[in-house]
Amino acid sequence: MIRFEHVTKRYPDGTTAVDDLSFEVAEGELVTLVGPSGCGKTTTMKMVNRLIEPTEGRILLDGEDIAKLDPVVLRRRIGYVIQQVGLFPHKTVLENTATVPSLLGWPRRKARERATELLDLVGLDPKVHGDRYPDQLSGGQRQRVGVARALAADPPVLLMDEPFGAVDPVVRERLQAEFLRLQSQVRKTVLFVTHDIEEAVRLGDRIAVYGNGRIEQFDSPASVLGAPASPYVADFVGSDRGLKRLSVTPIEPGDLVAPPVVHLDDPAGRAADRLRAENAQWAVVLDGDGTLHGWVSAEALTAGTVRDHSRRMEAWLPLGANLKQAFSVMLQHDAGWIAVLDGEGADARFRGVLTPARLHEALRRSIDADARDVPRDEVEVDTVPSV
Repeated sequence: MIRFEHVTKRYPDGTTAVDDLSFEVAEGELVTLVGPSGCGKTTTMKMVNRLIEPTEGRILLDGEDIAKLDPVVLRRRIGYVIQQVGLFPHKTVLENTATVPSLLGWPRRKARERATELLDLVGLDPKVHGDRYPDQLSGGQRQRVGVARALAADPPVLLMDEPFGAVDPVVRERLQAEFLRLQSQVRKTVLFVTHDIEEAVRLGDRIAVYGNGRIEQFDSPASVLGAPASPYVADFVGSDRGLKRLSVTPIEPGDLVAPPVVHLDDPAGRAADRLRAENAQWAVVLDGDGTLHGWVSAEALTAGTVRDHSRRMEAWLPLGANLKQAFSVMLQHDAGWIAVLDGEGADARFRGVLTPARLHEALRRSIDADARDVPRDEVEVDTVPSV
């Protein structure tokens, strides 16, 4: 969808902002450009919509050389979101969101219908927020309007320049989560500029790590964190890159342990006998449909049924959640293991449990799998015997 071919930007004073860039962004891919201030990442982005013209090389958008396109027409095909949002203060939220469709000549009713749809999509109730003005919104709400406006004309490409950098950390995390949800639905081709490696890792399908006007590594988040291409990249992503990698390593079926399982209506004595035979001190409790109910300790199974003694299970996650989330849930609930389900709905089925030892193994297998370019389930790791 977007291809850079030996692109250089050199200013009259001799400063080279971008030096011989060649890379490609696939359709529907979200690529984060990350690096320190002045490294060329924003210049790279602004050359895509011709706010900055390259000195050498060419940029192709869906196979077309953008240098041959009218800049105004080009920009109306590309959504653009910046840190300061840039909403028109004299226009309502609905009017701001409908700006580009109106410029493209859409009928007023169609433009407003599209704006209403997009506001709802980004989590703003059009009936509540549509008639408000930008100064009546919080910073996070203004950023949502900015994203909605950028998507209003359904552009194939979205450029985002530090879009969440001006809000507090809690709001930023919520906006990131909301944008990931949104991207899963609209699947735009996105270039996302950030100086925050945590944000780059969380959002990007691939990451371009910038040095001085050059890309030092262009790879998946897991590879950048697990196998930095140079000392510069290793230093930039930080000595805690192993911890950062937890956030891009999903829980897979092979990471799970199969614990003892009992059911709510099992007689307590029979369940206790089964646990003693397995030398187990606890069991997962399922209901009649195989969904997770909780857990029970062997010593509690004295009389009645398992239902009389089981305890609710709060420490659980869906399969595919990342290891950072798993570690966080373990700490939050002071749990020696967490249950893993095959979904999040009421009918989600129990798949197994993740222990701290298995979490560590999953991280090690992920790093080794990337280094060897093989699937994670083909990697075996040596385990340390429990003491």
